[in-house]
Formats: sequence, structure tokens, C-alpha cells
Amino acid sequence: MYRIRFHGRGGQGMKTASRILSNAFFLGGYEVQDAPRYGAERRGAPIFAYVRAAKQPINERGIINRPDLVIVADDSLVAIPAAGVLQGIGPQTVLMINSHEAARTWEERLNVPGQVLILPVTEEVEDRAELPFLGTTCAGAAARLIGIIPLEHLQQAIRDELAHLGTEIVEKNLQQAAEAYELAAEYAGKVIEGTEISAQDYAKPEWIDMPFEVASISAPTIHTGLTSELAATGTWRTMRPVIDYQLCNRCWWVCSEFCPDGAITVDDEGYPQIDLDQCKGCMICVAQCPPHAIEAVAESVAQLAEATEATEATEAVGDKS
Repeated sequence: MYRIRFHGRGGQGMKTASRILSNAFFLGGYEVQDAPRYGAERRGAPIFAYVRAAKQPINERGIINRPDLVIVADDSLVAIPAAGVLQGIGPQTVLMINSHEAARTWEERLNVPGQVLILPVTEEVEDRAELPFLGTTCAGAAARLIGIIPLEHLQQAIRDELAHLGTEIVEKNLQQAAEAYELAAEYAGKVIEGTEISAQDYAKPEWIDMPFEVASISAPTIHTGLTSELAATGTWRTMRPVIDYQLCNRCWWVCSEFCPDGAITVDDEGYPQIDLDQCKGCMICVAQCPPHAIEAVAESVAQLAEATEATEATEAVGDKS
């Protein structure tokens, strides 16, 4: 059985990639499964989709924990533990990352047991959630790495899945998929069909026995709201809102009222402050700000500016001492 995972961000087409690849498998006479897995459905949030394909009935269900192929559409996800990019990677796994850095660099960074390949087919853009045709590009590369899917089956699958978008969009996607299919020709057949998981080899987890308490002692009691731990959803952000306080009119209620996550508060002087740990980068504040005091900046650019500012501050302190 072939087990494939696609990792990307919401808006990059990973669900589409899984459907195209499974359709191409199906056209070749395979039994297939494909499904996306994500939490909040919004642009920029880490998601993944998976595909299983076999010549016999598929009895496995759920998330793929032992992948034969992992395609990563956005290399910024690799460093986010919650994205689960490296989960279950073994010696047989082929890891292909859409990146402009060399495979050797990623091998040294990750130290994974499987082979690392690079898919350098997309241009660098500010908002990585808007990389065009990325789903079909990843599907084309995956089809070639698997080595048993002919180009005509891949192209037919793209036509089947994207027909509702119109002829022009379909043709552009066909072109991108064909280019990725050709780029990956050197590694055709690198992905080896995984073996069946035997129930006889199942090893029970080493459970830790915990003392049992009566419910009146151990059960949680919630007396008020806002008692749960906040998740750092700022890792979803691909664009960052930046406030120009020279333009800000301190009309406070607009940006803070429209922020869907309550990530904008107002200080004692009436100026808005953005909690970047909770800001998901939806840019609603940018659209709503009457004096246009909030600007959308690529997250990578904002982080570089922060690092430069911190370095300059450290050097200034050193000069004074």
C-alpha cells in the first residue's frame, strides 16, 4: 500500500492535491482513500491531507503515521511542531520540501532517516498562503516520485477535479503539474510501496498506572469563563498587521471591535496593541482601519526587521559600555 501525506497551509491546495493524486491512482485501477485534516478552516493555518492507494481493499483508517512519501508545500511549516511534518518518518520515507534551499541543508537541519528531496518550482512571494497552482504542482511531483502513475492519468485527474474552474484555469494547472512531473523524473520510482501493518506485531504502550480518585476530587470544576489555556495561533500568520502610530487616530473601537480573535487591545492612552501570539493574520483590521494606519507586512519581512533591530540595539549597548 502507498501512504502519502501532503502538508501545507490553508489556501495552498493540499486538499486538492490529495484528490488529484487519488483520482490518478483510481484511473490506474487502485483502491484509494483521500481526506484532508485541519482545525480552523482559514488561510494560513497548518493543514495536511493524506492518500492511501492499494490493489487490494484498504482496511486502514485515520491519519497516516508511517508515510512512504511526505510532500511539504511550505518549508516554514517544518519548524512548527503542531504541523506534524516529521511525524512517523522512517528510513523508507521520501521527504520532498518545496524550498529554495539545498537538500543537503535540510538533511543537516532535520537529521531524518529517510531521503530528502527539493521541489524548487514556486517563486518566492510575500504571502505564502497565495502561492498559485501549488496543489497541482505537488500532485505532479508526487505522481512522478511514486513512478506508477502515467502523465495522462495525472492530467485526466486534474481535468476531473478542476473542471468547474473553467478551461483557462485547468490549462494553467495542467502546465504546472506537467513541469513538476518532469522535474521529478530523476527520482521516478523512489517511493516504495509500504508493507501491511500486522496486528501480530502490535506492542502495547507502556502505560503508567495512575491512582484512581473519586470524581468529586479529580473531576474539573469550571466556575467561570476564560479558564482554558490559549493556543499560540500566531504561528498560522503569513502576513502581519503593523500599526503606524503617526497615522493612528486612536478611534480604538474599530480595530479592536472587528478583530475576530480579540487579539487587539487598547492601552491607557487609547492606542491599539496587537497580541502577536494570538493574531492569525486575517488582515480584517487592515481593511477596517479608517485612516489606513495598519499595514499588511509579510511575516518573514517583519521577523527580519525585528532581528535587525535587536542586533542594532545590542551593538549600541556594547558601544556605550
